[in-house]
Amino acid sequence: MKNGKKTLLLGVGLGLATAAVVAVQNTLTDIMTNLALERKLSSKLKMGRRRVSGSTKEEEKKLEAVKALSERLEETAKETVTITAEDGISLVGHYFEAEKPKRVIIAMHGWRSAWSRDFGGIADFWHKNGSSVLYAEQRGQNASGGDYMGFGPIERFDCFAWVKYIHERTGGKLPIYLAGISMGASTVLMTADFPFPSTVKGIMADCGYTSPKAIWRHVAKDNLHMPYGFISARIDKAYRRITNAESCYSCEDALREATVPVLFVHGTADKFVPVEMTYQNYMACASPKELLIVPGAEHGLSYWVEQDKYESTVKAFWKKYDGKPAKKAEEA
Repeated sequence: MKNGKKTLLLGVGLGLATAAVVAVQNTLTDIMTNLALERKLSSKLKMGRRRVSGSTKEEEKKLEAVKALSERLEETAKETVTITAEDGISLVGHYFEAEKPKRVIIAMHGWRSAWSRDFGGIADFWHKNGSSVLYAEQRGQNASGGDYMGFGPIERFDCFAWVKYIHERTGGKLPIYLAGISMGASTVLMTADFPFPSTVKGIMADCGYTSPKAIWRHVAKDNLHMPYGFISARIDKAYRRITNAESCYSCEDALREATVPVLFVHGTADKFVPVEMTYQNYMACASPKELLIVPGAEHGLSYWVEQDKYESTVKAFWKKYDGKPAKKAEEA
């Protein structure tokens, strides 16, 4: 009888322990899913942004200095345009047309950010060098539709939709470049194997990661100090359910079949997206490629740390690949 009670108590104990483990897994999965994917962020998680990115107080001060440039970019004359994504989501963009355009840049901003914030610093350089720019608003953020972000595997189709829009709008007469920062960089890199029209001349990717799965593992393990392996399978399942895509899809997958030249940029002091991820993307790239590594630059701040070198590298990239504009429109 005593042995029976011990067995019963042991069984109850194991059951409670299992239930506790499952409860913890579910809680951590909900936290990571809300943080990474959902448009509406829990108020409890909003205060933890610095921990997520691994940013320092000094980096935050630098980003505050960008705020004035962001506001100025928003106030600059522009045309707000809207297209519809393949899945019916409404996508919003802001088009700045150069007086005598030499090319068009399609710019994709990063995770939980905004077009004016991420490109407020570099916008003057682009505009003064004859670039018309379409600043896209990523799905699940700001003015674009959608309740979720996809970290690239679904946004790449949105990016291609913008390519077709710009190609048609310009009559196929101007070179087109895709530019992105952080998640925006990974978004444009994941389009590298798409069947672009000949007007698409290149991709410029600043501090992009390799895949959703890889960046979540890094952030959870190194910045949030969470046991990511403990919940990895659950998060992958949640991602598939929400986005109908695979979190393991990577920039490397696309770059192995890349059809256009790529300029990779990254700072060595980036704690949000480790510079090693750009090295991995660079090594996977099958098309002509260039690499600009900026010593000491934190996440998204390479342009500020080595502005002259950044600008000269981009100008050389344009000069090399602008080529002669197509004489007539082609179907994207």
